Amino acid sequence: MPTLPVAYTAVLSELMYAHSGEMAGIYDLDLRWFTHVNPAGVELLAYPSEEALLADANHSLRIPPWTPEQWQRLCDITRREGHHELEADIRRHVGEPFRAYVKLTYFEIDGRALFLVNITEHSRLQQAERALAHSVRRFEAVFTNATLGIIVCDQPGRILSVNAHAGQLFGYAPPELLGQQIEVLVPDAAGRHHAQLRQSYNGDPQVRPMGHNRPLAGQRRDGSVFPVEASLSYFYLDEELYVVAYLVDLTAKQAAEQELLAQHQRVARLNAELEQKVVDRTNALMLTLHQLENRSEELAQALQAEQMLGELKSRFVSMASHEFRTPLTAVLSSADLIEEFPGGHQQAQRLKYINHIRTSVQHLNTILEEFLSVGRIEDGKIEAHPSNLNLTSLVHDTVADMQSLLKSGQVIDWQVDCPIPVRLDASLLRKILMNLLSNSLKYSGENSVITVRASCLLQELTITVKDRGLGISTEDQAHLFEQFYRAPTVVSVPGTGLGLYIIAKYLELMGGTIDLQSVLNEGTSVTIKLPLATPDQGDAAP
Repeated sequence: MPTLPVAYTAVLSELMYAHSGEMAGIYDLDLRWFTHVNPAGVELLAYPSEEALLADANHSLRIPPWTPEQWQRLCDITRREGHHELEADIRRHVGEPFRAYVKLTYFEIDGRALFLVNITEHSRLQQAERALAHSVRRFEAVFTNATLGIIVCDQPGRILSVNAHAGQLFGYAPPELLGQQIEVLVPDAAGRHHAQLRQSYNGDPQVRPMGHNRPLAGQRRDGSVFPVEASLSYFYLDEELYVVAYLVDLTAKQAAEQELLAQHQRVARLNAELEQKVVDRTNALMLTLHQLENRSEELAQALQAEQMLGELKSRFVSMASHEFRTPLTAVLSSADLIEEFPGGHQQAQRLKYINHIRTSVQHLNTILEEFLSVGRIEDGKIEAHPSNLNLTSLVHDTVADMQSLLKSGQVIDWQVDCPIPVRLDASLLRKILMNLLSNSLKYSGENSVITVRASCLLQELTITVKDRGLGISTEDQAHLFEQFYRAPTVVSVPGTGLGLYIIAKYLELMGGTIDLQSVLNEGTSVTIKLPLATPDQGDAAP
């Protein structure tokens, strides 16, 4: 297309400016007022002349006037985007203000920043049309982006509208469902009665859930069936009835409920097993006490044993009442809270409390594992089985497994200096190290460092675990290797009081020793020493 001569362009611009039916004006951003206004603008704003408008000292058309911050923000948006549109109430020089549509276009001439300002008065019809358009767009946004399925049907059951989420639930592109009967989404067995139910609803439409506490199912395009929760609403348009169905897939919810039921059953089974074990142990203790009481020559020893057993039972009851009540309370309260979140959009809350249940059950499993370990040790069912092992790999893997127990900022600093081959029971050594690290992490604060040092010298392995945690008083150190003993300063921290007892027993099996040095509120250092057997060349190091 040929380019118009400059003279033609100037004439054309002048005609568009001078003879336009809407206001056009040049606004100088430095002067903060108009430098030119066309005749339509002078008439619209009810000034006697352009000169009178340009000389108006008010320097504001909007009611109420823009604050300096508002005007600066509007200028920045128009500069950045080059164009901006808005609605505003505009004052006249004389007469009543009016609602107007304002268009701002940014340009520069000879380095001056200018706006081309176009103002068009709104009629009531234009305002209503614009409000209606905004309402339609808002409705379409809600309908399209809803996180539950929405389907709109007419009275005969033909599908008229389907949002994207409903299409995903049933495996269709939304346009594929338009015009089909709603029964295409209902399994065959239920679909035979669905038309009758639909007619009954049309006769007395209500906003209510579907099913009346009966399980509902939907049928996907591939024929598969899934559990669904549905509720109905309705509206009339031109005296025609339209029905809206809101749909939620219950597959994940039902799976979570089944998992919760399984966890409840498992906790109940573990409680029953533990109660039976406590009963068995208590019966055994009572039998021992009865036998001791029947021996007059051993009466003094029997009385002493009874006192010890009573203290052990008191420790166990105190520990069990606290350690079991806390996770079980978390399980029950989490289960109750899950019932309070039935909606599909509350899945995050349900998962949060299900994770609480899993954590609590894992805590119970750890406690039971320590009980079982004590039982196997006392029954003589644990033996040491030495084999060639890589000490560096064992320490590295054990430290890695403990990462999930670290508090915020905690670090495990470990070093291994063992150039000679090592032959020990890897399983027992790993359990000893894990127990020592667990204690140090548990009784140390955030942003603390736990050090692990392992060395081999003169056919002896030495491992030291050191922390700067709560520490242990001298009085309590005398009882640390007793079953169920817990120092009064740490009763608020979860634990069974069996860890150091189990470590000592494992070291006895391997011919090792343990030394504990601790100062209250300064930290604890635990050193274990194990004799190293001659490596067997036939065993491969793990």
